[in-house]
Amino acid sequence: MNEQIKIILIIIVSVSIFGLLIFVYVKNYMKSKIDRLLKDEKDKKKIN
Repeated sequence: MNEQIKIILIIIVSVSIFGLLIFVYVKNYMKSKIDRLLKDEKDKKKIN
């Protein structure tokens, strides 16, 4: 029983860390994409 709990905890921790890394990567990607779009929009307004 003790071995099964250990394996389950390792799986849960691994999935949590992987999910956190994916979340941070996607968050930073979306932030940079939104910032770029806002900058482009601001540049278009300056030109017109």
